[in-house]
This record gives sequence, structure tokens and C-alpha cells, in this order.
Amino acid sequence: MTSDAFTQAPAALPAPFDRARAARTFDALAELNFAVPAGSDRLLEAVFGNSPFLARMAVREHAFLGELLARGPGRAFETIEKAAASAHEGADIATAMTILRRAKRQASLAVALADISGAWDLAAVTGALSRLADASLGSALRFLLREAARNAGLPDADPVRLEAETGLVVLAMGKFGAFELNYSSDIDLVVFYDAERFPFRKKGDARGAAVDIVKGLVKLLGETTQDGYVFRVDLRLRPDAGATQVAISTDAAEAYYEEMGQNWERAAMIKARPAAGDPHAAAEFLRNIEPFIWRRHLDYAAIEDIHSIKRQIHAYGGHGPIAVAGHNVKLGRGGIREIEFFAQTQQLILGGRDVSLRLRGTLAALEALRARGLVSDMAAADLGEAYLFLRGIEHRLQMIEDEQTHTLPKSHDGLAHIACFAGFADTDAFGAALLQRLELVQSHYARLFERAPPLGMAGGSLVFTGVEDDPETIETLQGMGFRDPSHVAGAIRGWHHGRIRATRSARAREILTKLMPALLDALAATADPDAAFVQFDLFLSRLPSGVQLFSLFLANPEFLKLVATIAGSAPRLADYLARSPGVLDALLDAGFLHELPTRARLDRLLGEQLALSTSYEAGLDAARRFAKEQIFRVGLQLIEGTALAEDAGPAFTDIAETVIGGLLAAAEEELASSAGRIPGGAFAVIAMGKLGGREMTARSDLDLIFVYDAPAGVEASDGPKPQAVTHYYARLAQRLIAALTALTAEGNLYEVDMRLRPSGNKGPVAVSLESFIRYQAQDAWTWERLALTRARAVAGPAALCGEIAAVIRQALTRESDAAKLVRDAREMRDRLAAQFPARQVWDLKFAPGGLVDIEFVAQALQLRHAHRTPGILDTNTISALERLARAGLLDAAEAEPLLMAARLQRALTQMLRIAVETTLDPHSATVGLKSLLTRAGAAADFTALESELTRAQKHARLVFERILPSAPS
Repeated sequence: MTSDAFTQAPAALPAPFDRARAARTFDALAELNFAVPAGSDRLLEAVFGNSPFLARMAVREHAFLGELLARGPGRAFETIEKAAASAHEGADIATAMTILRRAKRQASLAVALADISGAWDLAAVTGALSRLADASLGSALRFLLREAARNAGLPDADPVRLEAETGLVVLAMGKFGAFELNYSSDIDLVVFYDAERFPFRKKGDARGAAVDIVKGLVKLLGETTQDGYVFRVDLRLRPDAGATQVAISTDAAEAYYEEMGQNWERAAMIKARPAAGDPHAAAEFLRNIEPFIWRRHLDYAAIEDIHSIKRQIHAYGGHGPIAVAGHNVKLGRGGIREIEFFAQTQQLILGGRDVSLRLRGTLAALEALRARGLVSDMAAADLGEAYLFLRGIEHRLQMIEDEQTHTLPKSHDGLAHIACFAGFADTDAFGAALLQRLELVQSHYARLFERAPPLGMAGGSLVFTGVEDDPETIETLQGMGFRDPSHVAGAIRGWHHGRIRATRSARAREILTKLMPALLDALAATADPDAAFVQFDLFLSRLPSGVQLFSLFLANPEFLKLVATIAGSAPRLADYLARSPGVLDALLDAGFLHELPTRARLDRLLGEQLALSTSYEAGLDAARRFAKEQIFRVGLQLIEGTALAEDAGPAFTDIAETVIGGLLAAAEEELASSAGRIPGGAFAVIAMGKLGGREMTARSDLDLIFVYDAPAGVEASDGPKPQAVTHYYARLAQRLIAALTALTAEGNLYEVDMRLRPSGNKGPVAVSLESFIRYQAQDAWTWERLALTRARAVAGPAALCGEIAAVIRQALTRESDAAKLVRDAREMRDRLAAQFPARQVWDLKFAPGGLVDIEFVAQALQLRHAHRTPGILDTNTISALERLARAGLLDAAEAEPLLMAARLQRALTQMLRIAVETTLDPHSATVGLKSLLTRAGAAADFTALESELTRAQKHARLVFERILPSAPS
């Protein structure tokens, strides 16, 4: 009911909560010679005794207050509205701002008194506030357009014509669009400009000029001066607000909604209406995006996503009672937002086929749904009555101090104030009435989505729509263990905005919405949820697309948990996975996480893939896919604990040897297609370094030497383009290096290091067997002989590989000058220390007592004693140390600390090469990574691990100094 007179019976007025304040306000008015009209004292006492803000406004606008009480709210408001609409006629911006703020103050009084007295119902109250916003917005825009026209030197600066023809579209959104503004509401706007119609430019740019006008609107309406403010302006409902300007061209906006628009933006657009600007441009724009708002056909995933706009786990029961104190009547359970979305979700699903549902107002939409038989009479009546009640409470909360708040006080006194202002006898009566409505709303809301799976956790909501944090979602994330829940929520909203390639498609975003609870649950289960989330965010941002991966996660939740674990503990592996997401398909193999394939199985798998390749280049890609999948497999098993660190070196080595063998055969075939083959010739690959020692990590290079042999008298290959033997095998070696190192569509594979070949970088890329024998017998330096302790042939004909093994063994069992060996080895180690100085214990390779020290000891002792005890030779450092100890050439007091340090640092190195790109910084390492390293080192905690590592290196260095002492100075 709406009346234009303050005739409400005094008994229906709220009691004054603070009678003393009411008395002080009457005294202040009396001092201004204000005479309270007959019959108005009870109404004013109710207003002054409940609202300090309105009491101040009454004193400041006492002259208007007298007119208001005399004329009634309707006629008084008409005068206010006209004043606001004509504010642009002021001579300058200061004058316009003053007029608009005076109108807002007077409207605050008029609307409040009409509301509190019962002269106006909710529709009249919200309608009046919305009309004032329309008048103020239009007037402000006309002022700015007139100034822009004058500055641009346009001959006709009529503001009314400019507004109607300027191509500027100002849409009212949310409650403003639906004529449902609350008492202290912001106004939600989106502003677009038709680039062909918009006449203004800033440095030749239409957007810059449009942005300036929007900024002017914010200043004119939202800036707080000594006269107050008019309306705070919220521009965050524009397309992708975090990444766009405050004014967007209509073409860009239409493209966004067509390609990237989300269902919550469709919901927001239900209430959109032109509030100012060019009506023709606005009508054209809304007509063009109508198919986006009202989709005629929706698949199940789209409907699920619409449900997610404001689905709350609390609606499914079990989260305790709804408390009155501190409850948010807008966003909380059973609140206004749930009523709004009860209507809007069904409008989105059904409105594409039923135009009768395309209504902006919440109550109108509920009635339309009821009329079509889509909502029961009881549900429509309950929700409608609750909406009126909750909006009334919302207005009372805001009238107290003109604050944009929706949250009930937590204190008893504060609740008593609201109860009094709302017309209740006490807080118990108020609480009972409020709880009745909240529970009714929640029950209807729950039934609406009872068939939909929850998009929340057992402890709260997970809602990532809109442009601002959902309070209950923030609370949920905190409860899950995220220290920075706002960052998490903001990043997820960015995913839903399609700011990364993986979520550009609507299908990807819809699956992601359904996946979100399980995803956050998996990340929260890691040792450091925030760090895991950051890494997962990076992982997603590097994916080329998301539908396939999200679908895999949805079908196999254990894979999601695995990727979350990777993100939390091994950022390098997460990056590796992001760049090669196809390797996740291998997880479908039941044994992928529980067994390491044998060398024979690896050879068979790669052989099958190479056989299916239709070209040499396709074979290179196949080898890369194979290697990445298998390296990923080993890394996952290390992280999961199904493989031990001591298994990793041999496993990574098997993968590399398989690839070398497969690609060597492919390279030989490719070369043979043009140059033929060397009759009776053979080519072999010698592995050095970590590959030779079967100690490879996920990031190891390949240290290689190539050796060939050809029968006497054979000078060239037998193909159509014959090559001399030396040139032929050099080309074959170069082809193999390229096959191993080239960057293809599938990425890179290995780096190859040839510096250990005879004569180093100056020597030929491939050497004859005869040259290799002669070099090792006559020319090899001590450091080359040390390196040769880890040499072994890994690819090539068995006969040639056997000859190479004999040459290596002969070179290593030749008696060495013990003093020269020690001197040369120590000198070499000191040069490495100068070139690669270790800065902390986590430089596991070069730190004193680190892996290089231990390797030098093992290699030097083998060269020193192998001529008498050849059984000590072993390419693997730890195995060589064990053989030396068994042979009595390394006593237990020396062997034990070396072996302990070697095993610990090998295990840690394997984990680190999987997890991070650089030397570990313990101060910035994530909790998850530290936990991974602690497990690898079999320590109680990370502090204990660092202590053990420091102690192990110290003891290993002492042994190193005893065996390879510095030369006397």
C-alpha cells in the first residue's frame, strides 16, 4: 500500500530506542525555530530515536522537513526528483555536485519517513530511490557531455540531444536495474560506447574519452564532499572487470559475451536496463546480446553451472542452526540473495523459451514462475513475504547511519536496537520472526537444488561467481587451511573469466565449476595449501586447453589429488606436466604408479611407437612423448613413495638408453636412405658421467662418446650418395645428437655433452676404434682416465661394444703413478671448486663433502688399485665404494661416511631434480617440498634433515682430504 500522507497510527510506529537522542534532536530543531506539525511528534520521535543519521539530516534540512511533513512524501519527492534531473543546468561542476547532494539528503529524509510511517510500501520505497538515481545519473551525464562538447569545439552543445545521440550506453544493473535499490545502496553501472556514433576523442582515442566521462560520473555522484555524496558507483559488473577499462566499446562487449560470458553474467543481465545515455544504441546493444542472456537450448553442464551461481552446502543440512546475531540478511543462509537466485536461476534455464519469465523484479519473477506452474503457490507466497520482511530489516540496518551494511549486530544492545527499529517488542520476538523467514527461504532453496550435487565442502560454501568475495566462501577456504583465501577466490574468478587458455571455452568453465570442490579439497590436503594453489594456478595458466584434462579429473578424482600433490611439493614437475599434459593419459594404465618397467619393456614400447611413425620427424616426436611419459612416471612414483630414490637413477638411465638405442637405429636408417651403409662397419655409443654410472636424474645431460669401426680397405658407404667412412660416421653422430637434442613440436629431449671424447671439443665428433685405443693408451690425461671409470658402451653392435669394454678395462687396469694421480685429481677438484663455488649445504654436487668429492675419491681409488684388483671397477659410484671396501682398499671408517653421504645426497638430488629448477633455497622452499625431502632423507623433520646433511658432508670431506690431500705449499 502507498499513501501520500503520514497518517500511520502511532501504535504501529516503532518505539524510539534512544529517547534521549530524540529529545536532543527536538531541542536542536527548536533552536532553529522549527515547529513540529501537529500529529508528527510520534513519527519524528520514532525516527530520531532510532537513526542518528536521520536525526542529523532533519536538523540540517529542517526547512525541507517542514515542507515534507506538510505536503506529504509523494509531492515532496517529485520536487526532489526534478531538482536532481536539472542539476546539469548548473554553471559549473561544483554547483551541480551541490544540487545533487542536497537532493539526496532530502530524499533520504522523505523516503525514510514514508517507509517508517508506513505511507509507502517496499515497492514505493525502492522505486523512489531508483528514480532518484536515474535522475541524478542522467543529469550528471548530461553535464559531462555538455562539457566534453564544449572542449571539443562542437557547435551544438545541447546536453539533451547529446545524451540521446552520442552512442553512449549506460546500463543500470542489479537492484538499480530492477528498481529495487535499498536505502544506502551503491548503484551498479556498466558503460559501453558505440565507436561509430561516439563523437569524442582523447588523443585520437574514443575509449580514452569515454573512460574520462565514466570517471566524471563517479566523481559527480560518488565523491564525498562537505555536502555528502549522492550514490556510490560500482562498475565491477562490466565484462571481466579485473582486466578492462571502465568504458568498453559495444563491439568488444558483444564479442566478450558471445565468447566468454558466464552464466552469472547472464543472471546479472536479467536486471539490466538503460538508465541514461543513447536509448537507440542501448536498445541495439541489448538486442544483440539477447541470445547470450536468453539461451533457447541448455545442456546439462550449463544448467549445473547456473545452479552453482549461489548454491550453498548449508541448504543440504548438517551445518548447525542459523544464528541471528551477526547474520548477513543479504548474503547469508536463507537471505535476500537466495530468494533472488531462486528466481533468477529458473529464469535463466527457462526464459530462453518462455518470454513471460523475462522480468527484472524479484517479486514479479516469482509471480511469473507461479503463474506458469513452475513454483508452487506456497513457495511463491513464502518467498515473497520473506523478501518483503528481509528488505525491511535491511533498510532499518542502513537507516541507522546510512551505511551499506546487511549484517545484524553481534552485541545484545545492537540487536535490541534493530528489534526496536523494526517494530518488535524485544530481541526474542525479532529473532523468532527472522529465523522463521530464513528457515523457510532455505528450505525452498534446498528443494530447488535437491537433485544437484553440492558445490561446497562439508564445512561451508564454495561460490566463485560475481566480482567480489563471497563471505561464506572466504570462511570456508580459511577453514580448509588457506591462509590467503581472498587470493584463492580472486584467482578462481579469473579462471572463470577465461583469463587463461585452459578456461576460454564455456565447456571448460562449466566442468571446472563442477570440479571445484574436489580440486580445493585436494589442494587443502597438501602440506602447504597456499603454495600448492599458486603452483596449480601456474600449471593451469600454461595449459593449451582445459576440457580434456578437467574431464579426466572429473572421471578420476585420484588423478586430481595426485596433481595437487605435485603442485604442493614439486613445482618443476608441475611445470613439466603443464607443458606436456598429454602424459596424464598414461595414468589410465593401472600399473603406471606402482611399477617401473623393465628395460626390455621400455625397448618394446618405444619400438612400437617408432614403428607407427610415418616419417623420421614423426619418430623424433614419438621418442619425446615416450621419454616424457616415462620420466614423468618415475617422478610420480618417487613423489608418491611407490619407488625409492635408489631406484630412480637406474630407471632414468634405462629410459635414456632406450631412447639412444631407438634413435640411433632411426638415424642410421635415415642416413642409409641417401648415403647407404658402410659395408661391415659398426657404430657404438659410449655413456659417460651419470649415464655411464646409471645415476641419472630427471634433468641429467647425456655425456657421450661415439666410436666406429670399419674393415680394412672399405673407404666409403654403398649408397647412391656415397660418403667417406670418417665423414659418414661423423654425419651419423651429428644426426643422433640432433635427434636427441632438437626442439620439435613435442619439445626437447636431452642435452648432449661431448666434452669427454678424445681430445675434447677439439677432437672429431666420432672416433675410430683404432684412434680410441691409441688415445686411451698413450694420450689420455688423468682427468680423462678418472672419467673413464664410469664409461660403458650402451648402444651399437655387440661385437664392437665388447671391444670397447675391453679397451676401457685395459686402460683402467694399467698401473698409475700414485703420487701423480693424487696430485692431478686434487688439482682438478680444486679447479672445479674455483669455477663452481658452493654457497650452502644444499649445493649437493659441489659442496665440500658433496657428490663431486665422493666421486673423485671413488674414481681415484679405482685407478690407483685396479691394476692389482680389477674387481673393484664399477661405473656406479656407490657400487664402486662398496667394492673398494670389500677389497680392503677403503677401510670401514672411511667407507661408512662416504657411503652414507653418497646415499643421502643421491636421494635428495633425485627429489630436487624432479621438484625444482635450481639449487634449493631452504628459506623459500614450500612446506610440501620440505616434507618430500624429509621423507627422501628418512629424517624426523626438515631441521633434522639439514643437520644430518651438514654432518654427512663434513665427514665425507674429511675422508676426501685424507685420500686426496692438497699438495704441500
